[in-house]
Amino acid sequence: MTEITEIIINILTILLLLTGTFLILSAAVGMVRFPDLYTRLHAATKAPTLGIACVLTGAFLFLYVNESIVSGKLLLAIVFILLTSPVAAHMLGRAAHSQGIKPILKHRNDAYQEAIDNKRKMK
Repeated sequence: MTEITEIIINILTILLLLTGTFLILSAAVGMVRFPDLYTRLHAATKAPTLGIACVLTGAFLFLYVNESIVSGKLLLAIVFILLTSPVAAHMLGRAAHSQGIKPILKHRNDAYQEAIDNKRKMK
């Protein structure tokens, strides 16, 4: 591998690590600042999913370039995070709504409750 290619990959690794760290930090701020369960759930799953994927991708590139290691565990972790985190957030949101925890609604409707009501009317 040429020296210029290593420099570009190292810069890419640094950018991935910084981006991932920023996204995880912004998710932590969102967890503190957002008012209800659903918006906090959004903050706790969207940004960290991408942030963790960026950090793991940066770690994968670092290991590949500097140590010549192709880490299958890092690749599997990226795929696992990208697949499971949104599904877990969706299921937690549905469970909270079914337990009667209502979202704080200022300028929008509770579309999930409307869908449940329409389904009951059709029966």
